[in-house]
Amino acid sequence: MIEDKLQQLRRRVAAACAQAGRDVNAVTLLAVSKTFGPDAVAQALAAGQHAFGENYIQEGVEKILALRASHPGAALEWHCIGPVQSNKTRLVAAHFDWVHSVDRLKIAQRLSEQRPPELAPLQVCLQVNVDGGATKSGVTPGELPALAAAVAALPRLRLRGLMCIPESSDSFESQRTVFLQARALFDDLNACGLGLDTLSMGMSDDLDAALAAGATLVRVGRAVFGSRTTRT
Repeated sequence: MIEDKLQQLRRRVAAACAQAGRDVNAVTLLAVSKTFGPDAVAQALAAGQHAFGENYIQEGVEKILALRASHPGAALEWHCIGPVQSNKTRLVAAHFDWVHSVDRLKIAQRLSEQRPPELAPLQVCLQVNVDGGATKSGVTPGELPALAAAVAALPRLRLRGLMCIPESSDSFESQRTVFLQARALFDDLNACGLGLDTLSMGMSDDLDAALAAGATLVRVGRAVFGSRTTRT
């Protein structure tokens, strides 16, 4: 059951935070609900989970609208964590609370222009390709400071921090080393006065290492909802 999986995951996060000498209350658990339907989200909501991540924008919007209709007034927070193409920025700007995957100024500018004025500013993380993985999206570390400064200046957006998805590794120390590189970039940006507070890193297989390196938000799907269904 989703409730049981969430309880197990919360215990795992608490243990990892204790091991790292961190306050578990400083960490946000993002339940990644991609490919799972509104009923699964409703079960997680009933178990006390309020922040949900979606990779596929159209699917995410359909789920947002379904939950808004079935649970009016529920304090749901929706995060877009997948790639954002130019033709999908309007949907993201109109429906999501957060977007973690901004890696180009053009996308940030479109989100800024298209964010409805009656909504709170869109909360933004920049995706950084911290380890240079050939198959990974994200701005390079060298290009990050200029992009961060430009995005921070845009209206209707609030730059909150960084997101990364390193290449997979079975070694805790290898995982932690890469996450520490992201933490160093985060600290460098804050030293420039950007006031960032969010490090979105760590998933089901590497969240312990991410938390050891300072993650403030972990994105977990399989450990909450189980194995994903095939997306058609």
